[in-house]
Amino acid sequence: MAFMEKPPAGKVLLDDTVPLTAAIEASQSLQSHTEYIIRVQRGISAENSWQIVRRYSDFDLLNNSLQIAGLSLPLPPKKLIGNMDREFIAERQKGLQNYLNVITTNHILSNCELVKKFLDPNNYSANYTEIALQQVSMFFRSEPKWEVVEPLKDIGWRIRKKYFLMKIKNQPKERLVLSWADLGPDKFLSDKDFQCLIKLLPSCSHPYIYRVTFATANESSALLIRMFNEKGTLKDLIYKAKPKDPFLKKYCNPKKIQGLELQQIKTYGRQILEVLKFLHDKGFPYGHLHASNVMLDGDTCRLLDLENSLLGLPSFYRSYFSQFRKINTLESVDVHCFGHLLYEMTYGRPPDSVPVDSFPPAPSMAVVAVLESTLSCEACKNGMPAVSRLLQMPLFSDVLLTTSEKPQFKIPTKLKEALRIAKECIEKRLIEEQKQIHQHRRLTRAQSHHGSEEERKKRKILARKKSKRSAVENSEEHSAKYSNSNNSAGSGASSPLTSPSSPTPPSTAVEHAPF
Repeated sequence: MAFMEKPPAGKVLLDDTVPLTAAIEASQSLQSHTEYIIRVQRGISAENSWQIVRRYSDFDLLNNSLQIAGLSLPLPPKKLIGNMDREFIAERQKGLQNYLNVITTNHILSNCELVKKFLDPNNYSANYTEIALQQVSMFFRSEPKWEVVEPLKDIGWRIRKKYFLMKIKNQPKERLVLSWADLGPDKFLSDKDFQCLIKLLPSCSHPYIYRVTFATANESSALLIRMFNEKGTLKDLIYKAKPKDPFLKKYCNPKKIQGLELQQIKTYGRQILEVLKFLHDKGFPYGHLHASNVMLDGDTCRLLDLENSLLGLPSFYRSYFSQFRKINTLESVDVHCFGHLLYEMTYGRPPDSVPVDSFPPAPSMAVVAVLESTLSCEACKNGMPAVSRLLQMPLFSDVLLTTSEKPQFKIPTKLKEALRIAKECIEKRLIEEQKQIHQHRRLTRAQSHHGSEEERKKRKILARKKSKRSAVENSEEHSAKYSNSNNSAGSGASSPLTSPSSPTPPSTAVEHAPF
């Protein structure tokens, strides 16, 4: 096949899951409109920041595009008269800042292409759909039996991964899905090993892995084809969504929130844990478990997107587990992500925040026990249990799985070693990121504590005490000098007795330390 050439040397592979924050620093009024100067920052480093200038009309355009999510976003309303008044501009700036805070703290919105392009146009200016179409078109030059039916626009959350509905020319009724993805920041395999492993994926056979029909790769991307499933993913089942609809429309604001039945939770959970254990035993890094990566085939769950870790793509939940230093292996990442998935299956929605302090009533206390072991404060602080431990817990230990398919995934020894090294590199990057976040938190807490009103009062009192103590010490030192000089004068035999002049009293003025 003929893919495009290797990307230019030095191409920056951004981690799209690193949060962007935005603060409006100032506004400037021109002849007919007002511009807002916004400081955008990627991650925790203030050095990794830049300025953008946006008008209200830019915000309005973004908000209209985000309406597909079905959320009521707090964009300040339009105003035609008096919109250049100073008080109005100041009030609108507050409203726009609140709007930015809402979209950058929403897990789904903050990761979508619309928001990324608004906040970081330099790094997200490319037309990824057009790039994918070019790559796919080149593929079809050497594989003429396939034909594109239609692009499946924005059905996934990844900016650099695109999907197309396909068919085989001599089997026009059969539908397949082609996915194309660019490389990510965790791609540590050599080009040769990467391409070999991608081409191995169709040989992977497991009752709980969704079969890959065709897979190929070049130095910069990978292309895979699977059968199209009309029922969609586990997330589609939970949210009562249509598989072909855009990600924002399907999952951002579900109309009906309802968890699954207890037996479904037990069965699906057990199946997912079994396939995770299989991959862990094979030394095959996954790290991409979430409800959209689990295909439903009848009453069977089948894992999707094994290629993600080979491509070096960051995890959907990375911004969560990067906060906890004990979640530092891909195995522990899978277990933590399983906790997110189990929560969603149980309550019909993701947790509001992690760690979870208390869990709502569940169909069984056995469910809560597993959630506590993966999402609670104690679990995130002390580390995740192994998959084998979860399989032994009461929620899953009595589930009977009936399948005749024998798992098979033969990976040559040389490629296993390459996988092991790549896995260590992925984990090393995660650990370094967690270390930086931890240090930033400590510094922020210290600065916040130092700048608090209570601490300022304490420092003021201490400074006064120190100044008084210094004044007293100076006075005592002066008195001691006078006493010594007087004694010296009186001890000389030939010296006449004189009355010493009155000593100058020490200054009582106190200089307060600056606060």
